[in-house]
Amino acid sequence: MKMDFKQVVLAASALLATAGAYAVDAAAAKALASKSACLACHAVDKKLVGPSYKDVAAKHKGQADALDKVAARIKSGGSGMYGAVPMPPQPGLKDDELKLLAAWVLAGAPDQ
Repeated sequence: MKMDFKQVVLAASALLATAGAYAVDAAAAKALASKSACLACHAVDKKLVGPSYKDVAAKHKGQADALDKVAARIKSGGSGMYGAVPMPPQPGLKDDELKLLAAWVLAGAPDQ
């Protein structure tokens, strides 16, 4: 059975709702990050224009509302949290896509 992108995102969202940790479909999240140009400014383990995904995960570790905070930050963009260079907003992403990306980032942007 082949799943389309929307089904993958919905399945990942269901996992997020039921898992205590940041369980995520890494392939779908990485594809979405690539499509949304996130990878132009962010890398997994080193600072590029913006912070590494591992630095973002470390900053939010242990915060109960981290998923919502990071998803909101992806949607609204902004600057000041990691420096003066602004992150462009992603207002076109749906809530499930924002949460998928946020969960992936908070998990340290795993490849698998």
